[in-house]
Amino acid sequence: MRRLPILPTIIVALAVATMIGLGLWQLRVRLPQKEAQLAQLAANPSRPAVPFPRSPDDSLLFRASVAECAQVTGITRAGAGNAGYRLIATCLTPGGGVPIKVQLGTTRDPTKMVEWGGGMVRGWISHAPDQTPLIATLFRAAPKEMLLVAAEPAAGLTANSRPDIGLVPNNHLAYAGQWFFFAAVAALIYLVALRRRLASRA
Repeated sequence: MRRLPILPTIIVALAVATMIGLGLWQLRVRLPQKEAQLAQLAANPSRPAVPFPRSPDDSLLFRASVAECAQVTGITRAGAGNAGYRLIATCLTPGGGVPIKVQLGTTRDPTKMVEWGGGMVRGWISHAPDQTPLIATLFRAAPKEMLLVAAEPAAGLTANSRPDIGLVPNNHLAYAGQWFFFAAVAALIYLVALRRRLASRA
């Protein structure tokens, strides 16, 4: 024990304890939270329609919604996975306030653009495309912007895919396993290094 390096041992012990704590947090807190959220999202498509929210509210994801686009201020293009590209209109509403975004439909043509004059839109609530780098999202507290996905596509576009709960990731069990693995590796590396150090001094 007199030859045991105190400071490195304390640092490694704290690191291992922190990683184990993060793994337990993923299992006991984040996993149940995500499972409850997924249960709510699975039920949302069958619930009555609500007005499109004027502020972010993830509890309304996949919920049927309606809004009026009084004026189109622009249409942009974003990736849509296997569907190709989606065209998204930015709209002013009759009540004013923050503009809303409406997903008009999808296309496989990377140069496709449409003319759309707005009006009443019925569809469901989703998240607007976000260009924030993945690593930055880990430290961002701000909620994601909401998007109204039109049930009927604009002329010339393919209909938007219906809400699919299977596309919502639930990786917290894997995250917990990763933290436990990191803790085990850190402890093993330290024990091997410590054994070699003690053997060299014997």
